[in-house]
Amino acid sequence: MTWQEILEHPSLSSLPFKIETNEYGQVVMSPTRYLHGIYQIRMGEMIKRFLTEGIASTETAIWTRKGVKVPDVAWSSYAFFKLHRDELELSQAPELCVEILSPNNSAKEISSKRKLYFERGALEVWTCDLSGAVKFYNPEGEIKTSALATGFPKQVEIETPDS
Repeated sequence: MTWQEILEHPSLSSLPFKIETNEYGQVVMSPTRYLHGIYQIRMGEMIKRFLTEGIASTETAIWTRKGVKVPDVAWSSYAFFKLHRDELELSQAPELCVEILSPNNSAKEISSKRKLYFERGALEVWTCDLSGAVKFYNPEGEIKTSALATGFPKQVEIETPDS
């Protein structure tokens, strides 16, 4: 299936799964968790505070050589946004892609996605697990801190009134 066919398919539009494709054009679905969505929004909020000259997004479809991949959170500079705003699936990766890790994600899967995002032009890829631990990567591998969002914490907290 093409990404447009997936977007227009009535039985796929209301599924409670993250949808991607593999290199054979097959639909791949991953079930979502409540905490996964909380960290998705939290990371987007924090990224907007650290990177003010662009736009944060969630569930951004990116065409790769192994199908359409969808990072949980992405950040694009305004220049990138202007160039790609009308694409159904992005032909290039935004400067920053973030994967919120779930128990069903394998290390091999996330490593492969990082590589694909870098091949499509991402400058950094971050991961955030369900305890809020953040790791930063550039095309050479894991880095201690983000070069894009200087000072971004390695631990993201979910704040509640009693915390």
